Amino acid sequence: MSGVATPVSLPMPDGEIVVDGVVLQGTGGQWEVLTDSGARVIASMRGRLKQEIDGVRKLAVGDRVTMTVDANETVGCTITHIHERHGKLARRAPGGARGERIVVTNLDQVLVVFAAARPDPHPRMLDRFLVIAEANDLAARIVVNKCDLLDRAHVRALFADHVRAGYPVHYTSVTTGEGLAELQREVQGRSSALTGPSGVGKSSLMNALFPSLTLRTAAISDSVNKGRHTTVGAVLHPLPGGGFVADTPGLREVGLWGIDAGDVAHCFPEFRPLLGQCRFGDCTHSVEPGCALRDAVDAGTVSRARFESYVKLREELEA
Repeated sequence: MSGVATPVSLPMPDGEIVVDGVVLQGTGGQWEVLTDSGARVIASMRGRLKQEIDGVRKLAVGDRVTMTVDANETVGCTITHIHERHGKLARRAPGGARGERIVVTNLDQVLVVFAAARPDPHPRMLDRFLVIAEANDLAARIVVNKCDLLDRAHVRALFADHVRAGYPVHYTSVTTGEGLAELQREVQGRSSALTGPSGVGKSSLMNALFPSLTLRTAAISDSVNKGRHTTVGAVLHPLPGGGFVADTPGLREVGLWGIDAGDVAHCFPEFRPLLGQCRFGDCTHSVEPGCALRDAVDAGTVSRARFESYVKLREELEA
C-alpha cells in the first residue's frame, strides 16, 4: 500500500562532481547528508528541483539523494536528484492541514516503543501505530521499555494480545540492561525507526543500545505523567557496523493515510485467515450475520480488545 515514488532529477551541468548520500536531518532548507564515502555535508536543494516536486512530495529524512559540488568550490552541495523510496513512516500534517507529513522514509522496520509505566501504556494507541506499519508493508516490533517499574507477569499480561497476534515483543530496561543485547541484534544492519508516544524513553533506549549517539533526554513530569518532547524532528543516525536508526518525535496525533476502510481488517495479522470465511464477501465485520471474525471474537480465539481497535479505526476512516 505504500507505493514507490517516481524519482525526480535534473540534468547536471559540466564541471560538477556527483556525490550520492542519505539525508540524516534537515531544517530551514538545509539538509545534513551522509555521503557514501562517509563524509557529512550540508546541502540545499536546487530551485528547479523544488518546483518539480512541489505538491507531489517533499524531501524527507532517510531519502537517498544525488548531489553536485562545483569542482572549483570546497564547500556547499546542491541536491539534484531524489531516489525512489520504500517504506515510510508518516503523521498527520500539523495545524489542521490536510494530508500527511512524512517523518522518515526508506525503512526496513519500525520499533514501536511503549513504556510499562510512566506513562501508562494504551493498547489502542499501540494498535494505531501497528496498523500504520502494516499498511505501509513495514515489519513492526514492539518494545516495552521501563520493565523494571512493574512486576514482569503484569507487564507480559498487558501485551499478551499482541504476542498472540504474532508481533515480536522485546521487554527492555535501560536501568537494568534487560533485553538490550537482543534488541541491538535486531537493529544492527537494518534501517529502523523508533516511534511511540512521548516519554516512553526512546532516546534513552537508543543511548543505551549505542552509547556513541548521546541523544538528549528529559525527565517525566510527575504532575501530568507525560513525557516532554526531546526530539524536535526525525534524525537518522548511522550505526557502528552498519545500518541506521531514526529517532522520531513523540507522535501525539497518529493519523491513517492511503488506507481504505475496507482494508483495515487486513492490517491486523491475526484477522487475515478469517477474512475469506464470512457469509458475505463484503462483510464489514460489524453487523452482518455469519461473520467469521466476530464468531472468533465470541469464541475467544481473537482478542476482543484488538477487534474493538479495528472497529474504532474503521469508523474513523469511514467518517
